Amino acid sequence: MGDRILLPASKLPKRWYNVLADLPKPLAPPINPGTGRPLDPADLAPVFPQALIEQEVSQKRWIEVPEPVREIWSLWRPTPLVRARRLEEALGTPAKIFYKDESVSPPGSHKPNTAVAQAYFNKREGVKRLTTETGAGQWGSALSFATCAFGLDCIVYMVRVSYDQKPYRKTMMQSWGATVYPSPSDRTEVGRAFLAQDPDMPGSLGIAISEAVLDAVTSRDSHYSLGSVLNFVLLHQTVIGLEAKEQMRLAGEFPDIIIGCCGGGSNLGGIVLPFVVDKLEDRPDLRFIAVEPTACPSLTRGRFLYDYGDTAKMTPLLKMFTVGHTFMPPAIHAGGLRYHGCSPIISALVDQGLMEARALHQNAAFEAGVLFARTQGLIVAPETAHAVRVVIEEALRAKETGEPKTILFNLSGHGHFDMSAYEAYLSGKLTDYAYPAEAIARATAELAESVPEVKV
Repeated sequence: MGDRILLPASKLPKRWYNVLADLPKPLAPPINPGTGRPLDPADLAPVFPQALIEQEVSQKRWIEVPEPVREIWSLWRPTPLVRARRLEEALGTPAKIFYKDESVSPPGSHKPNTAVAQAYFNKREGVKRLTTETGAGQWGSALSFATCAFGLDCIVYMVRVSYDQKPYRKTMMQSWGATVYPSPSDRTEVGRAFLAQDPDMPGSLGIAISEAVLDAVTSRDSHYSLGSVLNFVLLHQTVIGLEAKEQMRLAGEFPDIIIGCCGGGSNLGGIVLPFVVDKLEDRPDLRFIAVEPTACPSLTRGRFLYDYGDTAKMTPLLKMFTVGHTFMPPAIHAGGLRYHGCSPIISALVDQGLMEARALHQNAAFEAGVLFARTQGLIVAPETAHAVRVVIEEALRAKETGEPKTILFNLSGHGHFDMSAYEAYLSGKLTDYAYPAEAIARATAELAESVPEVKV
């Protein structure tokens, strides 16, 4: 079979897996900040179509994938599972390393798995226009591609530091017909308020989310689209893990460790969630590892409590690991990991001891990215490089112990638009940054004042 395990088109999953049916403890409910009580699903109608709202709260284990979604997916799915044999040899490890290559999609990442589904469900409901935010540009690119496929308009608020660092991501979005604005922008009340505080503010995903939500709710025939965090997003991404399970079976292997980088949690959830039931039922030693940057350490140094998903406090309250919605992350190159919180599902897995979390400096991540490029040939996104670093650490640990572990990780996207970041690393100009403990303490302490009392 070789080092690339491929599935025929007939094996493209027809159902998404919903982990909410199997979690040992139910998730804490989202909260309406106006009442302090659990959110009524109808409260989400101004921003999401009914189908996505139903998926967000569903307890059904399997949810059908509409045929039009599968048709668009088939442009690049099923994606390859690859044995990283040259990396294994370079490390001298007895570990077997496999990666699920999501970089082969048209936008170059895992993001269109949910973007296509969200565009389809909005189109079916008669929505004409979608607004969204993007950090590194991968989500904005994915939604631009998906809205182009279904004939919808797309407005993207791109975190300003990434807008400046990655101009060709903007060009990619525009090529698919999207309109892209740097965030904070002068187009919304939220953006203007932040620009008044600091005209050179680098922006954050929290601010960009606020702008995109405000744009959606104040415009006709518009909805908001989110690329991570929410349950339905992780549901759509389970296509990754479902394919990987079948491919690992064809390879005669089963993972001991599954690794993914983590910002909001979408690519990590996509690869991990279909394996959660295995850990719960008969493989308790199966390890899941979430990898985040030290500059935005929600899982490793944040607190597990209710917080807003955006900076302007326009979203419902979610119980998640967070460093506080007022968190203003530094301008690190892994823009997709610069979010103050994490998916409630991923947060619950960490809180319940079912998943580990690890934080890295960006130089360590880029060092791993360069080694991967020089062995496997692929230049991965800075976000993915975080996962690669921990893969290398676990492979070297297997070398020390002599245990022949099988490691699976999600290669969530390529780094073809991140050459300036690699250039900075290779020239010794990339700086490490650990978010100060006092800043995290201050941001989380402010939650006591800004988050209303939750009445569950």
